[in-house]
Amino acid sequence: MNLGVGQSTGLTETPGAGNPPDGERSIELFRPALRFAACVAIVAAALSGCSSGSGAAAGNRLRLGYFPNLTHATALLGVANGTFGRALGPGVELRTSQFTSGPPAVTALLSDAVDAVFIGATPAVNAYLKTKGNAVIVAGATSGGAELVVRAGIDTPQQLRGRTVADPALGGAQDVSLRYWLQQQGFQVGTAGDGDVHVAPQDNAQIAAAFAAGAIDGAWVPQPYAAQLVGKGAHVLVDERELWPQGRFATTELVVRSSYLKAHRETVVALLRGLVQQTSQVGVDPDAARAQANTVIAGINGTRLADADLAGAWSQLTFTVDPLLSTVREYARRGATVGVLPAGDLTGLADLGPLNDALRAEGRPAVAE
Repeated sequence: MNLGVGQSTGLTETPGAGNPPDGERSIELFRPALRFAACVAIVAAALSGCSSGSGAAAGNRLRLGYFPNLTHATALLGVANGTFGRALGPGVELRTSQFTSGPPAVTALLSDAVDAVFIGATPAVNAYLKTKGNAVIVAGATSGGAELVVRAGIDTPQQLRGRTVADPALGGAQDVSLRYWLQQQGFQVGTAGDGDVHVAPQDNAQIAAAFAAGAIDGAWVPQPYAAQLVGKGAHVLVDERELWPQGRFATTELVVRSSYLKAHRETVVALLRGLVQQTSQVGVDPDAARAQANTVIAGINGTRLADADLAGAWSQLTFTVDPLLSTVREYARRGATVGVLPAGDLTGLADLGPLNDALRAEGRPAVAE
């Protein structure tokens, strides 16, 4: 059911329910503990330098994370417009944290530095497996918005042999999609940049420069990065929507710690009502939403998308609260198949009870798990 409408590692925190906010890389949770500890240190250091807001007790507080990306537009706008704050009400303090990559976002969730976070499908799977069920999907946010874009002269999959192709992070959704697609084309691809096609995971913010310098020949990236590369002379070889039934796949999910959900279910339901409302508002006036999202992102990272890049990127996205769980599980299967994600039991990966309560309260049909 479709209930929607068609840099460097870091974090900043903005306290207050109505305050405007000032890539995505999947955390490799199956890597050695040293890397996890390093991410904990990064998150702890970042949070220690942020304002703590009004100091409300934990029972009256929701700490929410998201990314300054178009694929997180409903989160960006829900905070900037005060939609989330109004839905939560005056009794709940909303503290928001902006992340620029997946590892600190997931680590913040696992280390009790945030209570809920908007992240991609494969980080959501990793978080669930790592915590043995203490991080569950409660809603979707976005579908679509990922493409394989390549330089001129590459017009068929076989012309990628011997070439270097980037994606945002080892084990991330685009990394899984790229490796799985290459495997389907008959290529052998290693996890150390070896094989018939050299896959080079790197931060989204570095990919455009690497392409311009000739260090990579293409990239499988989310929007707006794909549109930006097209603006620099690349062209689309694969639109990921073409690889999924009805062109729909999970791009951004809302994940909550199970312990927080159990203790503060009404708060989570209220947040989800805000997400449903904001998703509906995007559908009512998508042009205004697109322009405002661009302004909010520019306020965070200092970069405003060109009109052509913005329009191209936005056209790839569908905003929906349906988490499209079958595609999340398929991402997990594909990731395990290509050797970049651990296999595990995903029973209990999602709890859609709070979302369906929110949908009923907003007069909308429920979502089936």
